[in-house]
Amino acid sequence: MSPAYTPHPEYDYPRDFQGYGEEGLNPKWPNNAKIAVSFVINYEEGGERSVMTGDGIAEQNLRENPLGGLRVNERNVSVESEYEYGSRAGFWRLFRLFNENKMKFTLYAVAQAVEENPSVVKRCVDVGHEIASHAYRWVDYHDFPVDKEKEYIKKCIESLKSLSGYAPKGWYYGRNSPHSRSLVPQVYQEMGEELIWTSDTYADDIPYWTDVNFEKDSASPKGQLMLPYSYDCNDFKFHVVGSGFRDPTGFYDHIKGAFDVLYEEGEKGMPKMMTIGLHCRIIGRPGRFAALKKFVEEIGKKEGVWVATRTEIAEAFRKEYPYRKGQLA
Repeated sequence: MSPAYTPHPEYDYPRDFQGYGEEGLNPKWPNNAKIAVSFVINYEEGGERSVMTGDGIAEQNLRENPLGGLRVNERNVSVESEYEYGSRAGFWRLFRLFNENKMKFTLYAVAQAVEENPSVVKRCVDVGHEIASHAYRWVDYHDFPVDKEKEYIKKCIESLKSLSGYAPKGWYYGRNSPHSRSLVPQVYQEMGEELIWTSDTYADDIPYWTDVNFEKDSASPKGQLMLPYSYDCNDFKFHVVGSGFRDPTGFYDHIKGAFDVLYEEGEKGMPKMMTIGLHCRIIGRPGRFAALKKFVEEIGKKEGVWVATRTEIAEAFRKEYPYRKGQLA
């Protein structure tokens, strides 16, 4: 029998089941937009597990072909090439789509991955897309010791800053540890860098503030703004057996349905934020890409749609609702 859970005073935080309640909150998006849309491209290719980086196995997650046994200390060139498709072809297909439609996206950049292909970051910076952090490597951080995780956070910030010219303003792990929510803003503070938002939450349709444990005795706490990410409007579900998307039409219907519901709520005076999570090696495949292209072109014709980077959304929210200790907004 497992031992009883004991909250850690430095890293634990309370759960919130109430949120903004029945009344909700109008985030007051710029120009009275009815909806804020955030496209996120997860760039992981080169930061995944590989025997060539000392992991002992090839990556097992989010791959086209789940068949075949796990081989230890042997390369799986099929998995490697599948990931390489994302960096070689899939990313650039997505990059062109958003540029052609004059829409900005946020790149969730795994630092070790973009170190292998620096032109991705350079071109994003050139045209005004955002570089955010998706950690130093695309691995599970749950069992990392605190000191090792802090080291990886620092390495990621330094790496992305050297490639883009600025420290990432936002952070998303995806496979975070119980310590991550406190450690990420702590390392930013220690390095003298600004962290505007984090996204390891799926708890709401608009941003919200949380208190930070290490600031509890501070005379001027900054809090942490949470920008909810999305698992449901996310192409990774093409690779989820049972509950995922069976075909591109299913993906399109789902994200279009979500958009329509949130847009209607915005028309009624309660705008929301919608996130669409994308992966270069998944939606970047031609057979799936057509569904995304159709959606992008359709919302581009709608009035009152604000497609923005996550930092632009965070800054707009912070302007209307600055941090107040103990309050969501």
